[in-house]
Amino acid sequence: MSETIVSMQGICKSFPGVKALDNVHFELRSGEVMALLGENGAGKSTLMKILSGVYTRDSGTMTIFGKECGDLTTKQAQALGVAIIHQELNMCPHLTVAENMFLGREKHKGFLVDTKAMEDEAKAILSDLKIDISPNEIVGNLPVSKQQMVEIAKALSINARVLIMDEPTSALTAKEIDELFRIIKRLRADGCGIVYISHRLEELQHIVDRVTIMRDGQYITSMNFKDTTMDEIITNMVGREIKEKFPRVACEKGKKVFEVRNLNAGRLVRDISFEVYAGEIVGFAGLMGAGRTETTRAIFGVDPKTSGELYVDGKPVAIHCPADAIRAGIVLVPEDRKKDGLCTKLPIRENIGLPNLDILSNLLGVVRKKKEHGMCSKAVRDLHIKTPNVEVDAGSLSGGNQQKVVVAKWLARDSRVVIFDEPTRGIDVAAKVEIYNLMNQLKQEGVAVMFVSSEMPEVMGIADRIIVMCDGRITGEVMAKQTTQEEVLTLATQFENKFADRAV
Repeated sequence: MSETIVSMQGICKSFPGVKALDNVHFELRSGEVMALLGENGAGKSTLMKILSGVYTRDSGTMTIFGKECGDLTTKQAQALGVAIIHQELNMCPHLTVAENMFLGREKHKGFLVDTKAMEDEAKAILSDLKIDISPNEIVGNLPVSKQQMVEIAKALSINARVLIMDEPTSALTAKEIDELFRIIKRLRADGCGIVYISHRLEELQHIVDRVTIMRDGQYITSMNFKDTTMDEIITNMVGREIKEKFPRVACEKGKKVFEVRNLNAGRLVRDISFEVYAGEIVGFAGLMGAGRTETTRAIFGVDPKTSGELYVDGKPVAIHCPADAIRAGIVLVPEDRKKDGLCTKLPIRENIGLPNLDILSNLLGVVRKKKEHGMCSKAVRDLHIKTPNVEVDAGSLSGGNQQKVVVAKWLARDSRVVIFDEPTRGIDVAAKVEIYNLMNQLKQEGVAVMFVSSEMPEVMGIADRIIVMCDGRITGEVMAKQTTQEEVLTLATQFENKFADRAV
């Protein structure tokens, strides 16, 4: 058996109004990939932030490489060989790859920063990992997947022997995930202990050795991955059996609610036309860069459209900005909830109230507090948002609860078209089912529901009808119950296949 390199016993941590960790135990061995699993708000990220020196614990003991440690700073944790790659990448986009890798511990030649020495070492590390990135490339010019590889290289530059990855694949394509797994296996073979936090349970079989499960801030169990089943893991995570991962509600197809005709916007929205009816959920499938998100942004008025017409309940609507879309009854739950969907520094109450001031204010423009409180309380109750009260900052919530706040602000309105863009990214299996049930509820109420997802089983499991995009165009439309993943994937690569045929 490999040696235990991290042991955390009886860890407790509280924030105002919330006990985040309650007597938690965790162990990591050298040369293993440990999956740390649990619902949003289970305490996984908080525990790892204590290990990496971001947070201090209230009580408990922590031993790293056989040495008992007190509360650590991030610099002390790094010196011990502990590195963390956060879900929101922690890079300086205006600096080069080498400058990011050595930020805060720059190499010097006399009084000057030795740029060449940093670039040479960065190049050697990147080459060793078989990562094709130039050390003098500006990080902001790199795609998210490459930035993630830079974060891993940065961890190795501090000789990390404990590497924590928080939702590392949430924004990666299948090919990029394969590349990440290759590097993880290489690091494991070199004796590195890896903590892998992910809500994509289907990934675990490819890389994970053991599993530790948390629930509601408490340790539940640890087990060898090969000795358990996915159903057992999910039951331990949520405290109950999830009988149906993709609940589908049968509804009679009603009247046409929403129509898009010949929409064009930029390079990735080209001549898009489709219809959405009451009583159905329309899913948008396609590979990364197919133009799905760009289409939702053009509809909502975030990005300018060059041409096209939109109709709600048969009436034309002119949308030049999101305010126009909201007034027309079209709302968007965006792909990046923190950047585009929330004011993380504001409380839940204000996040829900801001887009609804026209409903909440009296004729003098003063917000009616009683009505605002009622709206927010109903949202928290109906969507099961885990929070001590509505005055808590939205940024302090778990990813799943943040997503629910984004949804809540739109459900407070009588919206006719609700667009979900990657609604379950980075949230746990139980929270996913809640989002699906919410979409089904809207469908039953006659609302036009559209959603974009990169998860093929999710699109096929929840959507009634699937619109497939490739290279900014619609390449096909299929009924979910009458199609296969292979057929959808064929449509999603239609233009790529045409180019391949031409090359031959």
